[in-house]
Amino acid sequence: MRFSGNIQAKVDAKGRVFLPSSFRKVLELAQEDTLFLRRHDYARCITLIPASVWNKKLDMLSDRLLDVKPAMANTIYRQYVKDTEELQLDGNGRFLISKSFLQFAGISQEVAFVGMDEIVEIWNPSALNESMLSEEDYKSALEDLGVL
Repeated sequence: MRFSGNIQAKVDAKGRVFLPSSFRKVLELAQEDTLFLRRHDYARCITLIPASVWNKKLDMLSDRLLDVKPAMANTIYRQYVKDTEELQLDGNGRFLISKSFLQFAGISQEVAFVGMDEIVEIWNPSALNESMLSEEDYKSALEDLGVL
C-alpha cells in the first residue's frame, strides 16, 4: 500500500473532510476500513494511518520497549498513543477531524493531503509550503542521496 501525491480539499464547518478518491482507492485495494489520526511527531501536521500500518508501528514499539524499565516503557507508550483517534470513513468518504487536531495543525478551511508511502499527512497548505526545502537545497539533497 502506497500513497503519493498532494491533493487540496476543504474542511466543512463541522470539521469533516473528504478523503481524496485516489487515496480511498488505495485503502479499498488494501481492504482497509479502519484508520487512525495522530499528531505527527516532527511536523505541525496530522497523520492518517491505516489500521494495519498502525498495528505494525505499535508492535515494533512494544518490542523495542521490552528492554526499557517498565515505568519508562509505559510512559513512552502512553505518550505515543495518547493523541490518536480511531475512525472510519462515512458512506460519502468523509471523516471528522477533531478541533484539537485542527488547532494543532493550524487548519481552518483548507487542507493539503500528502501521500507519504504507507501514511497520509494532512497539512495546512501554507504550513506545508513553508516546510519545503528551497529548489536548490532539494536538488542538492537528491544529488547527495544519489537519486539525481
